[in-house]
Amino acid sequence: MSKDKADRLIVGALEVCSLPDLGIHNLEVRVDTGAKTSSLHADNVRKFIRKGRPWVSFDIHPDAYHVEDLIACESPLRDIRSIKSSNGQSEERYVIETPMLLGERTWVIELTLTNRAEMKFAMLLGRQGMSNQILVDPSQNFLLQSSD
Repeated sequence: MSKDKADRLIVGALEVCSLPDLGIHNLEVRVDTGAKTSSLHADNVRKFIRKGRPWVSFDIHPDAYHVEDLIACESPLRDIRSIKSSNGQSEERYVIETPMLLGERTWVIELTLTNRAEMKFAMLLGRQGMSNQILVDPSQNFLLQSSD
């Protein structure tokens, strides 16, 4: 169901979000209308079985300036997809689904887990993750206050 444009959040090209179910708070995210999928930088990604269902475990470094800070995460595995990255290379990625808090709104997004070590931001929010919740003003940054 699409939201009326008046009900959408206005966000900048960079914002701060939280992924509360993963224990990730105040994470800078690059909002990218040119990307279809959303992605999260993850290290040590491992698939495992829990109660007969596939899960993934992974580590993230939420602060690029303090790489010693590490959050160990686990999530049910939603899918494995072939994703074409910005450099044109296709790779198989694990896909998870998790709530995202942006400003004062929370909605569920899909995230692909990948190596974004060469990228400036650990998370990229693509069009599918925007889910008719936001409008983007690419000339601005950090328009929302974190409520976390």
